[in-house]
Amino acid sequence: MKLEILHELNAERAARRPAILVTDTESGEQRLVKSADFAKDPLRAELDKQLRMGKSASVEAGGKKLFLNVYAPTAKLVIVGAVHISQALAPLARSLGYDVTVVDPRTAFASPERFPDIPLVAEWPDTALPQLNVDAYTAFVAVTHDPKIDDPALLHAFERGCFYIGALGSRKTHAKRGDRLRAQGAKESDIARIHAPIGLAIGAVSPSEIAVSIMAEITAVLRLPPKEKEEAA
Repeated sequence: MKLEILHELNAERAARRPAILVTDTESGEQRLVKSADFAKDPLRAELDKQLRMGKSASVEAGGKKLFLNVYAPTAKLVIVGAVHISQALAPLARSLGYDVTVVDPRTAFASPERFPDIPLVAEWPDTALPQLNVDAYTAFVAVTHDPKIDDPALLHAFERGCFYIGALGSRKTHAKRGDRLRAQGAKESDIARIHAPIGLAIGAVSPSEIAVSIMAEITAVLRLPPKEKEEAA
């Protein structure tokens, strides 16, 4: 890899922006495709597919054999609410390779005893979230059922462009949530991004089952193309 490409790649990785190194396996010629350039690249379909899968792969295009080396940031999961569902969700997400943080100002809930080996931030969202560098590679889940905690957290998730935003509650509860968020300046497009009721409809009842449904939905949003996401919903 040329030094110039290496420096560009390191800069993209430091900024948590995905990039793909395209190598012609016969000539050895290389070029780096940054996330901002994916949509206009001749290989955009192949780039999109491999980025969604998070895997490097060999492809053939334009009569050439190419290797696409995918560099994607490690996905984060921010869970707002140290509740029973979170106790099941946090270790499940970690087993899938997510960097997980639980946020809840209620210290009786956000305790190391209830969340062993999981980073905890026992602060209100306004204080806790800015330091977590929430971004487009973050899945964001609000499960406290307390508007004083969930609502400001969701507003932060809107601003940061999280790839997944989910919130616990029935459709009736979510309708009231939408009204509150609109009153605080949220756009309709923001509210439409919230997955609520949260998780895929698999008939989940227990906290562990709900955690599975949430991670299944997050995975679908991360990995599937738009049409297949709709079918899975």
